[in-house]
Amino acid sequence: MKALALAALLAAAPLAAGAAERIVSVGGSVTETIAALGALDRVVARDTTSSWPEEVEALPDVGYVRRLSPEGVLSVAPDLILAEEGAGPPETVAVLERAEIPFVTVPDATDAAGVARKVEAVGVALGLEARAAALAERIETRIAETAARAAAVETPARVLFVLSAEGGRLLASGSDTAAAAMIDLAGGVNAVTGFEGYKPLTDEAVLAAAPDVVLMMEGRAEGHGGAGVLSHPALAATPAGRAGRLVEMDGLYLLGFGPRTAEAVADLHAALYPGG
Repeated sequence: MKALALAALLAAAPLAAGAAERIVSVGGSVTETIAALGALDRVVARDTTSSWPEEVEALPDVGYVRRLSPEGVLSVAPDLILAEEGAGPPETVAVLERAEIPFVTVPDATDAAGVARKVEAVGVALGLEARAAALAERIETRIAETAARAAAVETPARVLFVLSAEGGRLLASGSDTAAAAMIDLAGGVNAVTGFEGYKPLTDEAVLAAAPDVVLMMEGRAEGHGGAGVLSHPALAATPAGRAGRLVEMDGLYLLGFGPRTAEAVADLHAALYPGG
């Protein structure tokens, strides 16, 4: 299901905006945005990826964002479903639409302007346009502040984002990923650009990438006999391995591209350039 443009959301606003009091929120960034706009009390259920703020975990879980159960969603009697782009599967979306429950898709984004539009889209769906506009402006301003600091860096850090290191195989980010976008916003350089998405790296590819920093989601850097991911033979021989430079961040905070994005970008920048 394609994301509704902001203009389309505005046109659809009378259907859902303001009146919705039983919202199913699908997607971590959408739920975070609802909370940031002060409307979490209107959410009656959430998907598995919605884990922040902590109080949302007490809400019923209707399943993973791309594997929703229509029965689970309908069981909480929602009057609005607010979902990240890509929520599904299509069969579930079709069932929910036949039930005549407003289903609003929030467009995906991996840049400052896109995150701002994402916040505004949620604001329209909730009837909180002014509050969302103010939040969107703050997000763009703060990201721009980090961008200004990043522009002053003479030699950008080469960053290797490792999604997984299970079994000694490094699954790393190429271009066109949320991780690559975050590295760029924080003023780093993605160390691997020869492919899109995520792929396993050979030892030769790791050495050629020569990362200054390895970036991972929290909880995924263990293994290798307890020595950690930097003890991987190829990584150990890179500048990151020799300097022991591993940065771990919460996955939703780092890659969610929600209302905390500006803070995540600033934190990543500070981790990449601790003396800056």
